[in-house]
This record gives sequence, structure tokens and C-alpha cells, in this order.
Amino acid sequence: MEKAPVITVLHGDHPPDAGALSRVAERAELRWTGAAGLQAALRGADVLFVLDFATDVLPAAWQAADALRWLHMGSTGVDAAMFPALVASDVVVTNTRGVFDAAIAEYVLGQILGFAKDLGGALLRQHRREWEHRENERIAGASVLIVGTGGIGRAIARLLRAVGMRVSAIGRRERTGDPDFGTVGTDLHAELPNADYVVAVAPLTERTRHMFDAAAFAAMKPHARFVNVGRGELVVTAALVDAIRTGVLAGAALDVVDPEPLPREHPLWTLPGVRITPHNSGDWIGWSGAILSAFADNFDNWVAGRPLDNVVDKELGYVPG
Repeated sequence: MEKAPVITVLHGDHPPDAGALSRVAERAELRWTGAAGLQAALRGADVLFVLDFATDVLPAAWQAADALRWLHMGSTGVDAAMFPALVASDVVVTNTRGVFDAAIAEYVLGQILGFAKDLGGALLRQHRREWEHRENERIAGASVLIVGTGGIGRAIARLLRAVGMRVSAIGRRERTGDPDFGTVGTDLHAELPNADYVVAVAPLTERTRHMFDAAAFAAMKPHARFVNVGRGELVVTAALVDAIRTGVLAGAALDVVDPEPLPREHPLWTLPGVRITPHNSGDWIGWSGAILSAFADNFDNWVAGRPLDNVVDKELGYVPG
């Protein structure tokens, strides 16, 4: 009888409800572990399923991965797995592309509407019991530059187009006539001056790290707003703080920050025009079960010898479009 594959599941502080993995457990040995036990749990494991999105323990535990063939990230971002030893290995890396797309797109639209309609200011004036008439902005006809052309970027583009915004994008390849993005450019600084809103959703790679620096913010319109749903490390945080303080940038909505979590004393908390959420833009009710189901579907592919879904190009650091 053929030995059942061993799947190590790296979870955070609290293991999720494993019900969605019941059909996996019927055909595999599941090893549930936190960060402290990862090295021991990796020995002899065929598959590693990473559910701890904030993990930084993979490089240190990698030497124990003596039988690993497949690593699946429960997140869309895979930067935690892109360390040299893994990239150079034969281990296939996949991610959970698609689960978070619609929710993050809705979050971006909500933040843009919040800026345009001054919903934060209205709530503050309500708390002060101030009746102050104010005009608001239209978003129809406003221009938005989406930096990152993966699945989440496409979902954002489709939703913002639906409400009448003029969408363009920055990606790896120039093109025109894209059904979602329209025009895709490659020169970020050349496109930033044309945008009323800039949405960062690029994966974190060595090429994109700190792409939003002082020069990038200086290239934006003074009334532009910046929305980051990608990674905090896409931004030079000190440059963003300076841009808001000096009026170079009108506002920012940040679901991701660097450092994360943001220290209580950090100036971003209290800067006018800045909105911060705790890296939860994609966390719709039911998302954790959807992640487990997506892994179970990919496990079906694996045991059947079919191609895996969402295979990451380890040199690029993401799933190619």
C-alpha cells in the first residue's frame, strides 16, 4: 500500500477550523504546527501549507525540508517564501490567488468614496454635533493609476471602471487596449502626474521594494490620494509621512504599512488625511474557509498528477498573468 503524503500545516496563534480539509485528511497525514514546531514538522513532509501570513520562520526551518515537493501559501503574496534556498530548489510554490480579489476591490472603492465624500470628516462633525454644509467630489471621470496588474489589480480596475473612473495601470509590459486596464505603462514616475488616485497592489519583490519614495510622491498631483493594498514595504514610510505633512500628497489609505503592526507612537496614526486599517482589506466573512477549500482543490490536482493551479514563478516572485 502506498504511503499517504505528509502535509505540514503552519498556522498562526490559533489553528483554523479544519473541516474544509476533511477530504484532504482522508488521503494524507496532516501535521498542524505553529512557528516553534515547524522545523520538526517539516522532516519527511511532502507538502507545506502556510496559513501564518506574517511568518518569517521559513528560512531558518528550511534545512529540515528533506522531502518537500510543494509549498502552498494561503495568501496571495509569497514574499515570505522567496528566500534564496527555496528559490533555487525544485520545490513548486503556489498561492491562493482569487480568494481576496473582490473584497480588496470593494475596499479600494470604499476608500476612494470616503475621500471624495469626506465621510471621515462628516463622522467627526457628527460627533461634535456640528451642522456644516460642505460640497463633495465626484469620482466619475476621476483618473486612477493601478500599480500592479495581477488578479487583484484587475478586480479593482473592473469595479472602478464600473463607477465611471478612468483607469490605467503600471505593469511589467507596455500595452494598449487591455480590457480592464486600458493602457498599461512601465514608467511609474511618468504616469503618476496624471492620476487623481494611485492604488498600490504590486507584489513585493526586489524590483518593487520602496518604489514609492520621495521622488514618486513628489511626482503626484497635490490633490492626489494614495491607497496601498499591496505590501507596506512598497513604500518608504518616512517619505510618505513627509509628503502628507508638507502637503505634497492630499491623503493616504493604508491597509498595509511598514513596520507592521504600526507602533502606537508612529506619526501615521494622527496625520490628517491618513486612514489606517489592520491589513484586513481582503478578510471577508468566510475567507478562511475559502482558503482551505482552495488548497483542498489544488491537493486534488496534486494527487491526480494534474497541473497545479496558481504556480508561482520563483524568479519573478508571483504568479504570471
